[in-house]
Amino acid sequence: MNTHSTSVPESFGDSHLNAPAAMAPTRPMYWSVRRELWENRSIYIAPLAVACVYLAGYLISLCALPRSMRAIASAHSMPEPIALAMPFSHAAMLLMLIGVLVGVFYSLDALHGERRDRSILFWKSLPVSDLTTVLSKASIPLAVLPVLVFAITVALQIVMRLVNLAVVLVTGSGAAELWPWLPFFQMTLVLLYSLAVTTLWFAPIYCWMLLVSGWARRVTFLWVVLPPLAIAGVEKIAFRTSYFGLLMEDRLIGFAARAFDLKDKNGVAIDAHFIPLTQLAPGRFLTSASLWGGLLVAAGLLAAAVRLRHYREPI
Repeated sequence: MNTHSTSVPESFGDSHLNAPAAMAPTRPMYWSVRRELWENRSIYIAPLAVACVYLAGYLISLCALPRSMRAIASAHSMPEPIALAMPFSHAAMLLMLIGVLVGVFYSLDALHGERRDRSILFWKSLPVSDLTTVLSKASIPLAVLPVLVFAITVALQIVMRLVNLAVVLVTGSGAAELWPWLPFFQMTLVLLYSLAVTTLWFAPIYCWMLLVSGWARRVTFLWVVLPPLAIAGVEKIAFRTSYFGLLMEDRLIGFAARAFDLKDKNGVAIDAHFIPLTQLAPGRFLTSASLWGGLLVAAGLLAAAVRLRHYREPI
């Protein structure tokens, strides 16, 4: 006697619901960047800590604020933007420097750390390509850190302005009318421009550190520094020239002369504490051969780092 099976064939709709959803192309990159932020909390803790320390020092200095504001008001019929902008510029310069330092130390350990703690074996077992992994690590100094530094700096400057304006109003120093002269909007634009300039200019340096981080077994900092020094030394001894050394010097500080007009129309050097928008030179910077040459080198170093990670094993 034939018996009918009580099992019901899975319908097309059920199989469609049970099938894993296709992952969007950007999802692995998104989660890889989130992984970097989770594993390296100093990326955002260091700038926040420095901003808090600077704000604490600035709050202490507010004891002398009304007196200094009266001095500015009595010395100039029209307030000097430089005198008003100086503490805000110091905050921006300090946080930009911290951002660069965090980017350097992160890049030195980005690919080396996962080989040292052998977590590379786990991450390679996941469906995430070497390209996605390396690009997510490169995005930290080239994208995430500049955005964080900009947001933290602007927030710090807003708090500083509100606090010192409150102090001036409470003490009744009569200097509150000076604050409209503070070029806050211009300073914010210059900060954004400066972060973009330095990030693009330092891109090959960060990518070189990522490559060495994926290759060196230990002391990555020495392997980053020694080859350029050796090349410069050999060139100096063998050919009595310093072209490579000058190239390295230009890569470290050459962005300033290309991105900014360092002298006004009268030939007087501008003060770095306040750079007017008229002194920005984005056209000259974006047409600089050194900029695009550096970006090509950075792309080549990233490609080499991707290829290298494919074959590297734990230390």
